[in-house]
Amino acid sequence: MVRKILVVEDDEPILDLMDLLIRRLGYEPILLSNGPDALRYAHNDPPALILLDIMMTPISGWEFLEKLREEPALKTLPVIIFSASPSVEEKMAKINDPHLGVLHKPVSFTELRAGIERAIGKQE
Repeated sequence: MVRKILVVEDDEPILDLMDLLIRRLGYEPILLSNGPDALRYAHNDPPALILLDIMMTPISGWEFLEKLREEPALKTLPVIIFSASPSVEEKMAKINDPHLGVLHKPVSFTELRAGIERAIGKQE
């Protein structure tokens, strides 16, 4: 069974790129452009990993993460913050979530593969 990676990103060209790269890595990408839809999806069908943009509307990636972690079944779901912001690590240090990683935009195929492998392990 192919593991699903939920990509929460409001920039359509980035979603298209993530779709291609994640498929090349052998995972099934689930592409959503806003936090509320992504929260519903994660609650109903938890993916193996979430790649999460920070700067979105109507809720930010930080708000999404807070709401996600409020649900007991999703507290340990791996999340990789996917952001162009240089201050992400500072905010992440304050959160202190062992199931949280970061990739900076723009991301290379090699960086994406390494980030996914760190978060959920290598594909069988």
